[in-house]
Amino acid sequence: MAEIDGLIRQLVEAGGSDLHLSPQRCPRIRKSGDIAELAQPVMSAEDTRRVIFEIMPERCRQEFEERNDADFSYEIPGLARLRVNAFRDRFGPGAVLRAIPSKVITVEELQLPAVIPALCALPKGLVIVTGPTGCGKSTTLAAMIDYINRTRTGHIITIEDPIEFVHEDKRCLVNQREVATHTRSFAAALRAALREDPNIVLLGEMRDLETMEIVERIVNAFPADRQNQIRAMLASSLKGVIAQTLCRRKRGGRVAALEILVVDWGVAALIRDAKTFQIPSAMQVGRHAGMCTLNDSLLALVQADLITPEEAYANTLDREDLSAKMKKIGLLPPELGRR
Repeated sequence: MAEIDGLIRQLVEAGGSDLHLSPQRCPRIRKSGDIAELAQPVMSAEDTRRVIFEIMPERCRQEFEERNDADFSYEIPGLARLRVNAFRDRFGPGAVLRAIPSKVITVEELQLPAVIPALCALPKGLVIVTGPTGCGKSTTLAAMIDYINRTRTGHIITIEDPIEFVHEDKRCLVNQREVATHTRSFAAALRAALREDPNIVLLGEMRDLETMEIVERIVNAFPADRQNQIRAMLASSLKGVIAQTLCRRKRGGRVAALEILVVDWGVAALIRDAKTFQIPSAMQVGRHAGMCTLNDSLLALVQADLITPEEAYANTLDREDLSAKMKKIGLLPPELGRR
């Protein structure tokens, strides 16, 4: 039993999502979006180094010494699997351990919109799941892979750093590859995947121009003289974008607000013609196709009594629009309620 296992057990029993270890502080956990201290003594730099290095793979120790950070996974059978980022700050070595559920939460359990299973059923195309760190992207991606695994036959390849959710074969053959353990880089694994007869390729992250070029992801990552070509490629390959933000539930826990773009012929034309500024308007018109803006998703969560109007207001990117939507259904926007 590793020294850190007791702290991980406290994290799991408390229902927390992350364990934070920092030198000259006591251990902390994140629960329902908030950071809270554990009833543990302050850890010195020697303490944090010892408990982190005890579970760190040898290859990552060398990487940590050279780069001052490293990513790896750690598992306590029967209790938890964790994604670990070790780092060094001005006080010494530290780490954040993200708890990954041992059981994949399904599309149905997450109550994801019907358009997401529809995107999973597409025979080809690029689907992007995005959002800030800690927004639940990994959970949504795992649910989508699980849905495909249960409902289709084919070959699924995942490329991750590190492997998070573990998928067993159901109707599909699933190969999961971890960067640095099973392949040199994301780009190398993606190039190889194209020769491995895949039906679905899940790319955990995009960290370099080469990887982004292979999947034709972001026009602005490319030189100006190539952007028209990339726009055309992106317009034909991109099928959907799911952007999510985690909000605090009224009764504890968190729930995702989803902004969903379905790339129909109209949206594809806007991408190809460099008129992406018109996409928000197209999303309003495309509600019948499953498109949803962030504000509409936040408003739906408020109406379902899952989050407060204040929480919706704290997570919107357009307060004026959200205020207007709230007034329209008889809700008092938070800034007016304070007057």
